[in-house]
Amino acid sequence: MSNHLQIDYAAVTEKGNKEENADAADALVPEGSALTNKGIAAAICDGMSSSEGGVEAAQICVRSFMDDYLSTPDSWTVKTAATKVLGALNRWLWSQGQMRYDSAKGMVTTFTGLVIKSTTAHIFHVGDSRIYLFRDGELEQMTQDHRVWVGRDRDFLSRAMGIDAHIDIDYRTLAVEPDDIFLFTTDGVTGYVTDNRLRQILREQDGHLQASAQAIMEEALRNGSHDNVTCQLLKVLSLPQKTEDDILQKITELPFPPPMHAGVRIDNYEILRELHASSRSEVFLARDLESGHKVILKTPSENFRDDPAFLDSFLHEEWVGKRISNPHVLRVLDTPQRRFLYNIAEYVEGQSLRQWITDHPQTHINTAREYLTQIVDGLRAFHRLEMIHLDLKPENILIDKAGVLKIIDFGSTRVAGATEIKSSYAGGAPQATVDYGAPECLKGQCSNRSDIYSLGVIAYELLTGSLPYGEHDKPVQTGKLRYVPASRHNRHIQPWVDGALRKALHPDPTKRYDTLSEFLYDLSHPNPKFTHVTNQPLMERNPLAFWKGAAALLLVLNLVLLYLLIR
Repeated sequence: MSNHLQIDYAAVTEKGNKEENADAADALVPEGSALTNKGIAAAICDGMSSSEGGVEAAQICVRSFMDDYLSTPDSWTVKTAATKVLGALNRWLWSQGQMRYDSAKGMVTTFTGLVIKSTTAHIFHVGDSRIYLFRDGELEQMTQDHRVWVGRDRDFLSRAMGIDAHIDIDYRTLAVEPDDIFLFTTDGVTGYVTDNRLRQILREQDGHLQASAQAIMEEALRNGSHDNVTCQLLKVLSLPQKTEDDILQKITELPFPPPMHAGVRIDNYEILRELHASSRSEVFLARDLESGHKVILKTPSENFRDDPAFLDSFLHEEWVGKRISNPHVLRVLDTPQRRFLYNIAEYVEGQSLRQWITDHPQTHINTAREYLTQIVDGLRAFHRLEMIHLDLKPENILIDKAGVLKIIDFGSTRVAGATEIKSSYAGGAPQATVDYGAPECLKGQCSNRSDIYSLGVIAYELLTGSLPYGEHDKPVQTGKLRYVPASRHNRHIQPWVDGALRKALHPDPTKRYDTLSEFLYDLSHPNPKFTHVTNQPLMERNPLAFWKGAAALLLVLNLVLLYLLIR
């Protein structure tokens, strides 16, 4: 049996007693990496009979959902990708209904969609079309009809695509097994064929999809269906191995590069000089022999030739970099003719933010804001793609000669969409530097707010030249972290700036900023919550001054006692 996701599907549709067929159904099986990264998509729609543009709405919904879903970033989860696509489709249908038909019912349709990615089925549903699961001879309805009854014999759709600018979509997931059959129907079937009869037909046809679909349609028509009749069946033939990653396997089969030094040519690149070497990797300045441009060529260290986890991280960095296009994120370049294991990135002539901080301790607030704004712009590119950098620190930010900052090193980046296929590109356990990594990451509970914490550390260090919780060689328990007010290191820092830093750096992620933009705003605009210094005990505000004062007081008391004793 194949180790890849494979399906068989069939569909039938008949206008029945209607003048036109307002139903639509289809399935799409992509090829290559899209099959792994996006999965298989299928949908069924039933244009509302009282909607003037119902036929067009149903057809557009089916085709656009599948096409647009496949066009979303690979890093997005299925839920994020599909709901964004359906939200945009719904707003378009609603606006077209208003403009072309001057009616809230201008272009209205039900929608029931399925995405199978790896070994999980994702169901999206609005309206009264249905999806059933037929497994081991039993049939189970997986969706709920969105209909409201206003009498014994009268009902209407309570939810559908195109009725309103906002859409509430039902979403659920389930683990898929080989030989599962998903049955899609419109109400022209389910209103006239009972679930027991559907189960019986599927049992009788024993996995023959086209015959099953035909039999179900004929049963509905025979029972007097006066609506369009549409039935689609999708059968899972095989599923991928849960740990499979064909791209990783293919690339790791490449040999390690030969010993590198100035003058060596590797594929289409000539090595100019070594820029950096560590136990994990080597970084070289190279020239692209076709374009003449300088590039960065990075190779894994021979020390990790037999370390799959490290090779995962090395390839993960390239995978992430190729999916982000932002002026403040290092650009990873394509290497189509690669014969050895390495990656290529743009060359940035400049220095690291770490070196800049060393040369410019206690940065002026305006310069700090400028730099932080650029870093935030780069981080947003990650977050929009449902990625979390997780290793943000001054060493991983470059400044070119024009003052443009670029985020580098994506080896620890967490990718939401890749976790659904158990891919190495999902990112493993965070490897953040101790003083810059958010405390919750130690428990594997990272989120966008973890990057906000790291950004807060950088902001604090830019303004003070120090770290907010001091320097540590190993992770510190959350309860033992004690924030040092920034004004203690730099007396020019206003209380409201310190308040913004303190909030971004809160050990509890739920008490940090929700978004990067909120943090940036509070660094430039006094937040009333932070404008007044709280009446903290001196021991908390300045422990050193407290103990100096205590020692001085004890000295005075001792002198007084000594004087009384010798009188």
